[in-house]
Amino acid sequence: MNYVKKIKEESQNADDYIYKTIKLDNNIIEIINIETITSSSDINNFILKRISYLNTLNSKNLLDFLYNYLPTTSISIIENYKTLKQKLLNGYTILIINNKDILGIETRRNLTRGVAEAEYEKTIVGSKDAFIEHYNTNLGLIRRRIKDTNLRLKTYELGRYTKTKVAILYINNIAKPDLIEKVNKKLENINIDGILDSNYLKQYLNETNSLFPSLKTTERPDLACESLLEGKIIIIVDNSPEVIILPTFFIDFFHTSDDYYQKSFNITFIRIIRLLAFLISIFLPAIYVSITTHNPDSLPINLLLSFKSQRLTVPFPAFVEAIMMIIIFEVLRESDIRIPSTMGNAVSILGGLVLGEAAVNAGIVSPIMIIVIAISAISGLLIQNIDAINSIRWYRFILIILSSIFGYYGLYLGIILILTNLTDTKNQEDNYLYPFVPINLEEQKDGFLKITNKKLKKRNSVLSNNKVRGK
Repeated sequence: MNYVKKIKEESQNADDYIYKTIKLDNNIIEIINIETITSSSDINNFILKRISYLNTLNSKNLLDFLYNYLPTTSISIIENYKTLKQKLLNGYTILIINNKDILGIETRRNLTRGVAEAEYEKTIVGSKDAFIEHYNTNLGLIRRRIKDTNLRLKTYELGRYTKTKVAILYINNIAKPDLIEKVNKKLENINIDGILDSNYLKQYLNETNSLFPSLKTTERPDLACESLLEGKIIIIVDNSPEVIILPTFFIDFFHTSDDYYQKSFNITFIRIIRLLAFLISIFLPAIYVSITTHNPDSLPINLLLSFKSQRLTVPFPAFVEAIMMIIIFEVLRESDIRIPSTMGNAVSILGGLVLGEAAVNAGIVSPIMIIVIAISAISGLLIQNIDAINSIRWYRFILIILSSIFGYYGLYLGIILILTNLTDTKNQEDNYLYPFVPINLEEQKDGFLKITNKKLKKRNSVLSNNKVRGK
């Protein structure tokens, strides 16, 4: 097979494919690389310059010389055309000796940014570094923290066209073997054109029938390592600045990485605040709609008169008013995310102050409705995970609709439906509301309450084979 001719045919002579032929007496060395993903300086300094030192060598000696004396550790003998093409597309420079012997030398260009501070998962104390789009860097950030041979790694190439490197990480003597096997099977069965980000894998790995997600992503290496030490599994995807943590339970969305860096009574208070914010975000608009639509007698007369006086000029029922305000807030939030950061503050001020004040003065919405929706929306942002925030949004809509139809009875019905759904949800064959359903007193030490780290003697019993955390 003429390898160079085959590559030219398949690539249709793409402009960034570079071909160079070097003749050494009776030997011909053909060099192929893709200019846009390889480092020209590495090729010049470590390959071409070294070849220029060669004297007359026969074919076998030439292969041995190049394999043993090229100054690189990432060099391999290629046996077939499929491997040749794979290496070439991954940033390797290919050396074809007399159209028979093939060497692949890694000369990838650095196309990634440097390690920077976490952008979305802010922390008060603790490490500031974050994952980036480079696979080896992300893996290094984890190995830098967990220095143990029990940290195991298995890699896959997923995507028919992207051939994206995906790695599953776990600590061998902590994670459960059946969980590892289950995740491996799911990855092996993925058949898709391309994997461009870790979020592509969520639909294949998600197990719950709840609006709340059964896994989460993080850009923080310390949180990923904490999860590994609990017995969870980490999935790293090349070209993605986030890793996947699974399985994830309901309580995990109320924990952050810096919960373990501060005094336990402070963290207990903060976690209770997060829980209250979660409840306020979901229930407050529905309670207001219930009161103004069906159950005004549940309020003291003075407060009821205040509500009524503010709604005298509003032409819409409370249900329509609430839905309209929630949609407007979501539009503002989405625009604030999408537009350039230099314009974001201006849009937020214009939308939040000018339009809100104008809507009240025009009698379109009541001031109390703006307060209710603003408190609800802001409370929902205390949870950092975007999938959990989206779940809160849908729960809020469901409860508002039920409350507008049945009042408090609709609100109670919605609460029952949500609790029933969450209680019935299984994640990797364990209850999604664990350790609250079923109740586990030992796990309550790191639930919404938090005791000191030195008193946490055991790991999560549903995740880990090795229950002992330390003494």
